[in-house]
Amino acid sequence: MLENGKQSQLASTTFTTILPAPDQLTVDSVDTTSAAVSWSQPPGLDQTQHHYQISYQCPGTEPHITTTSSHSITLSDLQGGTQYSVTVCTVLENGKQSELVSTTLTTRPCLKELLSKTGLEDHYENKLTLSTVLEINADTTSDEPLTTMQSLPRAFLKKLMMANVNARSVKCLTTVSHCGVDNLDTDTDSSNVINPLDLITALFLCSDGFLQQEMVQKMSMCQFAVPLLLPNCDTKQSTLMLWALRDIVRKFRPSSQTATKAFVEDRIVVSDIPMVSFVRLGESSLSKSHILNKLLSNPQQYHDTFVHHDMECGDVPLQISNGLVEISWYFPCGNRNIDMFTKPVAVANLRGDIRSFETQFSFLCQTSAAVYIFIDDFESDLKVLEGKITRTELFLVVNSQNKTFRVDTLKKMITNYSINPTNVIVKKKQNDAEFVKTLQSSVGDVIENSKNRLTIENMVDVAHQFGILVDEDSDDCQSARKMADEITRNIKDTIKFKDQQLPLQGQIWKELSQLEKERCRLRKQGDQDIEHYKSSLKKKEEELRKKQYTCDMSDAMTSFMLGMSRSGPERSYFLKWMRINLDNLSRQNLSALRDQYKDLCQNSPEKKDDIKDLDKQLSDCSLGLEHFLRELGQLYESACSLPEDSPQRKQMEHLPGLCAQMLLDGFPIELVDGDASNIPLKWISAVLTQLHTLVDSNSKIRVVTVLGVQSTGKSTLLNTMFGVQFAVSSGRCTRGAFMLLIKVNKELKEELKCDFIMIIDTEGLKSPELAQLDHSYEHDNELATLVIGLSDVTIINMSMENSTEMKDILQIVVHAFIRMKEVGKKPICHFVHQNVSDMSAHDNNMRDRKKLLEQLNEMTLAAARMEKKENITKFTDVMKYDPDTSSCYIPGLWHGTPPMAPVNAGYSEAVYSFKKTLMKDFRNCQSNHDMTHFLKWTQSLWESVKFEKFIFSFRNSLVADAYSKLCSEYNSWEWTFQKEMYTWMVSAETKMSNIVMSDQHPQRSIRDVLQDLMIEASEKFSEGEKEIQDNLVKYFDKQDGHVNLVEKYKEDFVSSAKTLRRETENTVRNKLQGAVEIKEGMKELNNIKSSQANTMEKKVLTLLQNCRKKESVLSDEELSEEFEIMWKITLSEMHFRGLPRRDVAQDAFLMLRGNLSTRGGHINKMLVGNNLVDCGKTEFVVETRGLRKIIEGFVKHWDINHYRNKLQELCDDIISQCQLFITQKVESKTDYHNTYIKELLNKIDETLQQHKNVNVSEECEVSLKLHICGRAAIEFQKMHDDFIEVNDPRKCLEQSKIKYLTEFIDLFHNRDQCLKKAEEFSKLLRPAVQDYVTKSIGPDVVDDIKTGEGSEDYSTRGAFQFSILKQLLTDGQYDKYKRYINYYEMFVKDWLFDQIVQQLSTDCRLKKLENKHISEIVKTITDTISNISETTGTKNVNDVKTFIQNICSALEDKLVLKNALGSILILNTADTKQFAVYLTEFVKEIEQSLAATYDKEGDIKERLRSLPFKPQDKMFTSLFGCGKQCPFCGGPCEAGGKEHAQHFTSIHRPQGVKGWRNLKTTVLWTNICSSDVISENKFRTSLTEGKFHPYKEYQTFYPDWIITGDPSIKASNYWKYVMATFNETIAKDTHALPADIPEDWNALTSDDALKSLKEAFNVK
Repeated sequence: MLENGKQSQLASTTFTTILPAPDQLTVDSVDTTSAAVSWSQPPGLDQTQHHYQISYQCPGTEPHITTTSSHSITLSDLQGGTQYSVTVCTVLENGKQSELVSTTLTTRPCLKELLSKTGLEDHYENKLTLSTVLEINADTTSDEPLTTMQSLPRAFLKKLMMANVNARSVKCLTTVSHCGVDNLDTDTDSSNVINPLDLITALFLCSDGFLQQEMVQKMSMCQFAVPLLLPNCDTKQSTLMLWALRDIVRKFRPSSQTATKAFVEDRIVVSDIPMVSFVRLGESSLSKSHILNKLLSNPQQYHDTFVHHDMECGDVPLQISNGLVEISWYFPCGNRNIDMFTKPVAVANLRGDIRSFETQFSFLCQTSAAVYIFIDDFESDLKVLEGKITRTELFLVVNSQNKTFRVDTLKKMITNYSINPTNVIVKKKQNDAEFVKTLQSSVGDVIENSKNRLTIENMVDVAHQFGILVDEDSDDCQSARKMADEITRNIKDTIKFKDQQLPLQGQIWKELSQLEKERCRLRKQGDQDIEHYKSSLKKKEEELRKKQYTCDMSDAMTSFMLGMSRSGPERSYFLKWMRINLDNLSRQNLSALRDQYKDLCQNSPEKKDDIKDLDKQLSDCSLGLEHFLRELGQLYESACSLPEDSPQRKQMEHLPGLCAQMLLDGFPIELVDGDASNIPLKWISAVLTQLHTLVDSNSKIRVVTVLGVQSTGKSTLLNTMFGVQFAVSSGRCTRGAFMLLIKVNKELKEELKCDFIMIIDTEGLKSPELAQLDHSYEHDNELATLVIGLSDVTIINMSMENSTEMKDILQIVVHAFIRMKEVGKKPICHFVHQNVSDMSAHDNNMRDRKKLLEQLNEMTLAAARMEKKENITKFTDVMKYDPDTSSCYIPGLWHGTPPMAPVNAGYSEAVYSFKKTLMKDFRNCQSNHDMTHFLKWTQSLWESVKFEKFIFSFRNSLVADAYSKLCSEYNSWEWTFQKEMYTWMVSAETKMSNIVMSDQHPQRSIRDVLQDLMIEASEKFSEGEKEIQDNLVKYFDKQDGHVNLVEKYKEDFVSSAKTLRRETENTVRNKLQGAVEIKEGMKELNNIKSSQANTMEKKVLTLLQNCRKKESVLSDEELSEEFEIMWKITLSEMHFRGLPRRDVAQDAFLMLRGNLSTRGGHINKMLVGNNLVDCGKTEFVVETRGLRKIIEGFVKHWDINHYRNKLQELCDDIISQCQLFITQKVESKTDYHNTYIKELLNKIDETLQQHKNVNVSEECEVSLKLHICGRAAIEFQKMHDDFIEVNDPRKCLEQSKIKYLTEFIDLFHNRDQCLKKAEEFSKLLRPAVQDYVTKSIGPDVVDDIKTGEGSEDYSTRGAFQFSILKQLLTDGQYDKYKRYINYYEMFVKDWLFDQIVQQLSTDCRLKKLENKHISEIVKTITDTISNISETTGTKNVNDVKTFIQNICSALEDKLVLKNALGSILILNTADTKQFAVYLTEFVKEIEQSLAATYDKEGDIKERLRSLPFKPQDKMFTSLFGCGKQCPFCGGPCEAGGKEHAQHFTSIHRPQGVKGWRNLKTTVLWTNICSSDVISENKFRTSLTEGKFHPYKEYQTFYPDWIITGDPSIKASNYWKYVMATFNETIAKDTHALPADIPEDWNALTSDDALKSLKEAFNVK
């Protein structure tokens, strides 16, 4: 444009403003199926209307487009674990769009999300194991409601493992919303719910192969469909679950077998069963799973096999289980009215749309006989059906009632995809029942005409073809299978295979087992010598073992051991494969046999030979994993008989560890070999020891056992209760007993007081009719006794149909319980009644329970009579039993007719309820034992069981150990009581000795003092006895140390405590009364002495006054002359009356006559016709008159001289004991008293009472007493005469003359008396101190021996016996053995005395004890002097007499200061302070001089003998016990306490050791009574009146003796060795011929003897 306004032509162009794109596109959050994205608003669009378009897609799919006006959006319906590209652009109203802004996001994997919610996240990598699931934990019996998703998997598994058909219904507890109009709009909260299929899929993905297998097994029992193809929605990979399905075995009867009533039993994965698959294309208006359930169910027995929409949580959308192919089976029962199909069929069901899971669909098309496709939308994308090269027929299932249904489109589709028009099944206007019939008809035709039959095992190739994984492809599984197949592949003939490849467990092992029992029962001994017979059995056993270990190890066992030695999972796979292969073999061989056997037993029990033959065939043809493990056991046991350093033995040492690991891995191990009816003890011991080591000794266990009649579902009960797998199929019943371990979770260990629960499953006990066929009644008896003895809880399984058989079984059970009660084992017992039809059974069966209790009481009474336990009259005497709480009623196992019946929900719930009761029992269980206890208990129980008569007073190592501890404790309580009472008695005696009794010093009557002391004593005794009784109660209240095992001995010890009190009370009373009587006897002498002293004191003081009045001071000579004149005059004025002389012989005679006053007149004649003194002068010799009558019946062993010698020995022993007593009394230099003769006669009576077994005639007893009283009368008369002479009043006064003169002169000159009086008093103190030490030292010596080195030898009688016998063995001298056997009591006394002396000789122990007591008493005296000196007032400062009196009073209960003031002439005063100083110095000098004296005293024996409390006697009384000896061999009783009801000894001897011989041949006997009592041998003694009586019934005549059979040949090796070593010497010494020593006795060494000694006395 120009200035003038002129314009040019217009030039034009166009441009477009840029629409800004969204800014900062961000992914805010990502979930499994959703994601949130946001962005910022583009600049410059504040005033402009606009919105945003969002597009998102994953690779290979069409994009999803949506719009929003906000700056963020949540994208939903995404697929889990998928990458999405997301684009956003701005869009104006006119449709104009900005540039695209894009980002990518990946959704979280579905699987991980779900696993996280359910708490299974960690187990996706570290798989759940079967042992973890079976572990007993807080949830095991908890009924707490489920509140979190994390609790669902465990709750499902808990129910599933108990085969509960409600397992799939587990869900979290939610508040129930009420129906109504107000709630129409509210949806139920779905955040806490999960579809059962998702839960099952998640658990299978998180479990290892063995748990998967167990889950499938239990699901199959519940008739749940199980996974065939398991999808992983994250990896889009499926797995063929071949291994998981491998263990399902089913039994059915096709219509072809109906007539024969034969069953077909087979493992499903190898069964040729046609499979029919059901799939869905698109959405379907028909519920496929619901239809399938009806297809497989009888109309009257509908069951939800497949999860469907209308089930609990079945409508929750699937998250991870789309693509899951489930499989279930239909099996006919042979009844055309019930069976839906006449042949078996497998039904597969694919979850989800086949368009999404083409691989699974293709797999099903290749493996199925027919595929039924449920379809509604015929116009949808059907590409999936194109080009299927299929070996299967395709069927379409359509619903004509659906709105979209068009016949023309259906026809078009049929044509397009070449589907046979007859293969279209249309649901018309008909109900489900009619439609299902149509479908059944179609499936039935398919089964009949199917040619495409592929076993699941053969589907592997198809799976590989489609890239589907197979669970069995793992290296561990494959290499384990290869090893197992190598062993089982060549087994054609089971019997031949067992003979060649498993030779050790065959006939050899059975013969060994029979030999073991024969060794205990000696049934076939005949007339052979018993020890020679036992020796021959041992030799046979050695030969059989040699035969075993010379066998080369078979190829099969080499391979088996190789498999067992593999790493954890591979070993478990190997064992599983072995079991699977062997079960398959057994099923072929045994199924028919088992059916025949059951049929014969139930319907033709009279055909006994046929049944017996079938039973043998079953045993021979049976081949399972247990046979291989049994062979391992025999390899180990045979190697154990080789020397310890043998390479062959070392090669086998790892075997027990392998088996122990098996137990830990959850595999059952055979405890009792049912075929040989024996336990390989060495093997089981080694396995359990290894197990104890493997768990670091944390192996506290509780044991549960089940017992019952055959085929009553015992194993099934345990399997259901604990989720375990005891064999219940394969045509084999359990034989023997199997044990299996279940771990207890850490959190419950404290509560249940155990680390493991051991479950023992037993073979069924047989009815008596069947038992007679194979003598298995004995086996059943053994088995029941063993397992009841081992268990904490025993379950007696009773089937309601078999109540008559059960009665016979109860008989066995009651016997076992009685035996257990006798050994202190009280298992809890539950009676489980199975197959109860009615839910109100518990109430309705009240009458049955009452009847059962009546039967139990009746049987208990009968059994108690047989077991000779008359104190047991009813079942509740044997064990705690409440008919209401101890009985459990369980309905039948199956709900409907097998094989299509699921487990009855009532069965699972009842078993669960019972399990809760068991857990409660465990919590209340008293015992707290570990694996080693279980092992010891197994060993000793089995040893005892092997004895035919089940004499269950067995003393196994545990009982022996518990008894030894109890004895040791009781001995210490007893000693504490005795020591306290002795200390009190010494104090009381001292007090009484210090009482001055004379007319000049009238004090309280000494009888009053005695009465007070006796009252005090009685209180002391009551306290002491109460303390022992309280200690006993506390001891038995403890839960450790196996106190329950010695419960039956409690009363013995209670009685012993009472006896101890009574005996000690009598001793104290006699002592104190004796002291009083002696004191009273001395009264006259004291009066005379006191009177003389008073007279003389007065005369001296009078003379003193007269002399002082004289003007001149008299010299000492003049004073002496004056004193002499006074002395003579005084003596002439005194009347000296001496003590009267007593006739001791006359006194003794009167006492003796009183002692024998109850005897007959002929005894009186013997007394009158003998002079007592003369009787004491000659040696005592037993006369043979009358002996012949006494020893009738002993002819088997003894002649008259032998008996006379035994009697002479006893009498000599009594005489020497009495002489010792007499000597002690004489040495005391006191006067004679009547109590001495009384004590002597009591001593004789006690000893004769202890030796009742030596028949001492009345004539012999009187002669003995006359002799002893005669000797005593002579010695006591001399003692009395000496006493009179020493205590003559004139003599005593004459002896004091110098003292009086000195005193008189000192007084005249007023000399200080302090030093002299202190010296005089100290001279009185010295003997008192010496006496105190002498009285105190005895108990200290006992304490020193009991607590010092080697104290364990003196803790119990058993330990003491062991130490003696060990020392004898070490010394190896016949003379010592001879003394021990023939002079047992004297030998023991001397031996014990020597041991005490020997111990006191080391380190000057006696001197140290003496010095300790000197120091104690000197300190007491000096403290007393000091105290009295300080408290003496100014008034009494010069009163020495009172000072001394105070000292005597202060020490009156410690020192006997006999009339100290009377002995010290105190006529003047003296300074007490100075006196105290001097006296203290003199007391210290006493300490030094006495210590020096003890240093010089050499002979410890003499010092001990001089003690009033003799430690050797006290220890002898405690350790010697009752002194009873075995009536047959002389073995000493070792029972603890004084009042034990029964005697026993740990080790019996050959009778020849004692000199017993066969009178006809004079050959020494080798018989041992522990062998005799289990043999048919007989004995005769005076008690049997000369008649022969069976040893087995020895208790008829010796009811208080327990002689148990020798459980092992080794137990008496000690005495066998002694007999063999000294055979010639014993024969020569007893004038007999040497014994015919069995061969193996001669081979024994001193090491063998010592080993057997340790075993017998349970010394480690």
